[in-house]
Amino acid sequence: MKVAIAQITSSDQPAENLATVLNLMDQSAGQDILFLPEVTNCVSLDRAHQLQVLEPYEGNSFIGAICERARRLGLWVALGSVTVKTEGDDGRFANRSVMINAEGEIVTFYDKIHMFDVTLSDTERYHESKGYRPGTEAAVVQTPWAEFGLSICYDLRFAALHRALAQAGAQVLAVPSAFARPTGEAHWHVLLRARAIETGCFVIAAAQTGVHPRSGRKTFGHSLIVGPWGEVILDAGSEIGLHFATLDIGDVDRARARVASLQHDRPFALKRYISHDKID
Repeated sequence: MKVAIAQITSSDQPAENLATVLNLMDQSAGQDILFLPEVTNCVSLDRAHQLQVLEPYEGNSFIGAICERARRLGLWVALGSVTVKTEGDDGRFANRSVMINAEGEIVTFYDKIHMFDVTLSDTERYHESKGYRPGTEAAVVQTPWAEFGLSICYDLRFAALHRALAQAGAQVLAVPSAFARPTGEAHWHVLLRARAIETGCFVIAAAQTGVHPRSGRKTFGHSLIVGPWGEVILDAGSEIGLHFATLDIGDVDRARARVASLQHDRPFALKRYISHDKID
């Protein structure tokens, strides 16, 4: 499987970001699939601005243009995620990953389940659930090369989700992200390698990087491809760019044959003991 993985610094203007993505797609011609990061269409912390520039999923011009270019190039695109307007009276968006095939058709989509509600410091706080409606369904999608399990960014911290994807057939985990710098520096590489080792999957994590225009948000970069034995195959560093790799999906079976932990789940009871309890 010949893959391209893009590392970009999206602005808060979808038209600007679309031009960047279409150029990356042209450069990826001849590859099997292009992986893009989270919130590819718009990085913004301004909800009023998002309401002005974002579109609903149905008839979305950003997604539509990528589908058309994918058809023209014969290229699959793992559109990491786009922010789209949703129906409902709370005005929240969806953070939606979209898988597009080489005919320019949407095969499936996945809405980010776990919301990034964290306080990193006195000056850096995120409350994603205020602006985004969490998804409720996980997704595994079949491609000509492998089965892909879809997750997004903060989902990375929830091992049970990725284990469920692998046990449902996923051989590749796509983890598009816009990781904050403090958590990226501390946890990014460790978590991605852990998910690969636990599941025996390839993990492909296209990431946002740098300081984002107008919003001022800072993201970590270091888009990674990790092999099913936990080895880092590609690390994009902190610069924007497009990187390529050829992956042997047979490595998944070989890793799982060595350590078949996906088949070794056992039921167990959990007991909690208080310090003053005595066991006779």
